[in-house]
Amino acid sequence: MSMAGRMARATGTWIPAALVRPFGAPAAVFFHGVERQRTDPAIQINQHALDDFENMVRLIKRDFDVLPLAALADVRKRPAKHSRALFLMSDDGYANTLSVAADVLSGFGLPWTLFVSTHHIDTGVLNPMTIARSFFLLAPESHYEIEDLGAFALNDAREQTANRLLAALKYLDAARANRAVAAMRAVLNRSGIDVAECFPSERFLNWDEVRALERQGVEIGAHADWHWPMHQNQSAEYLWEQASRPKRRIEEEIGACRAFAYPFGQRADIARAAWAAVRDAGYEHAFTTIAGTLDAGSNNWLLPRYGLAPQEPNLAALLAVMRANNGRLRQWQSRIGT
Repeated sequence: MSMAGRMARATGTWIPAALVRPFGAPAAVFFHGVERQRTDPAIQINQHALDDFENMVRLIKRDFDVLPLAALADVRKRPAKHSRALFLMSDDGYANTLSVAADVLSGFGLPWTLFVSTHHIDTGVLNPMTIARSFFLLAPESHYEIEDLGAFALNDAREQTANRLLAALKYLDAARANRAVAAMRAVLNRSGIDVAECFPSERFLNWDEVRALERQGVEIGAHADWHWPMHQNQSAEYLWEQASRPKRRIEEEIGACRAFAYPFGQRADIARAAWAAVRDAGYEHAFTTIAGTLDAGSNNWLLPRYGLAPQEPNLAALLAVMRANNGRLRQWQSRIGT
């Protein structure tokens, strides 16, 4: 999450929603998965607990006008008319978006969009960061050497080691990151640790399940092909493939694919060539994970979006505060090209 997002979250927790409601503005928010019971939150960091998610959705239903993504263009043209508008989204494509989250959202009558990472839908291979995090936190204590990450020990200080090396891993180019993750997966396999078996929450949908969601009215967008950052260390060819292939696969399997969401989605995760590739691939709009609200002034392919915390008791106030970040968002958009 960006610094602006963290500040807004800290401020929004104590400001009464009624006080800031006149300053509300349209916004987009997202979650990942929803699990009935989380057994290891350090691994299942992308999963909301079901009870917390239900409470959050109840408040969203009360405080906002949740709209389908098809309304985005009109809302951005006339944001003052749509100050309570909210676009609800889910990233990655975890299997529990069908088995758990969809039932909750359907029960409240809320439209939403699912952004899927197509390589993982095609293959069932887990999110690479899930594999890497599982390696650092669950692999046996020992000294290891992973190409491009160097030598390190996993011991009592493994959480600090994990934080440091996950940050380094994230900014490797895709080929080197893939080799590193494959080495970590091999260690887990030799140790008898099957991450998908231990944490079913981390499994992905298949195409039949994505189609089932689409039939329920869920719009399907692209979340790149392989779930990895589209940052400046990636080649132009890789960025184009990450933008174009998921659109092609979704249109082959489901139908029209109009929207894109960047994996990770912070400033350092999106290269100038990345958003240009997304634009040129034919998407109408694309979303970051940078705090802000929606209006006509933002680049169509670098729109702000807020990641929902495990609990959000005062989301109406928090999103109103996020409007203050729009100036900084515009500055960044200008720096990487408008």
